[in-house]
Amino acid sequence: MSKKILWGLMTLSATLVAFYALGLLTVPSIRPPFVQNLFSKFPNITSIHFAGGAVAIVTGALQFSTSLRRKYLSLHKTIGRFYVGSIIFSGIASLVLAINSVGGGYVQWGFGLMAVFWLVTTIKAYHLIRQGDVKSHERWMMRSYSVTLAGVTLRLYLGLSVVLGVKFLDAYPVLAWLCWVPNLLITEWYLRHKAKAETFPEKLGVGS
Repeated sequence: MSKKILWGLMTLSATLVAFYALGLLTVPSIRPPFVQNLFSKFPNITSIHFAGGAVAIVTGALQFSTSLRRKYLSLHKTIGRFYVGSIIFSGIASLVLAINSVGGGYVQWGFGLMAVFWLVTTIKAYHLIRQGDVKSHERWMMRSYSVTLAGVTLRLYLGLSVVLGVKFLDAYPVLAWLCWVPNLLITEWYLRHKAKAETFPEKLGVGS
């Protein structure tokens, strides 16, 4: 039950962020200044980034549904292709935007490395499933989606910084790293803990 609740919250958050991204894409009047700046300077690249990110964050959440994988494997594969394709487009766009980000080197490196990790983890996951290595594919897909969820965590931290009264230009260099690095580290911790539990179930009290 707890896993279903967590999945439901993750999917809801992902869907809300996707709708927000599509809103920014289609309704210029709701764009905050830094987003408006991106659209004015790089309209096509920014549009690809937001559209691809919206598709990725929703399709990625659906891939974690166990019932979907078991009952509708062909649909799972189709959604997976949309996920990978959207990240390739959005990831490359993200890299271009990162290089041209305002806020200096910390922001550029933060978002730039995020784009690289996003692309590498996703392509690795796709390559592994093409080889038939399902378990490794699942691990790398978790790493990929932890970076995708930066779309959620970035907005949470932006909102928190506003509540705390932190100026945007002061918060942005920190958030360029905070929005994705902890996600990836938590996922890595979980994967290592799970691997130990599967290898030494008695020592970790699993199944007792």
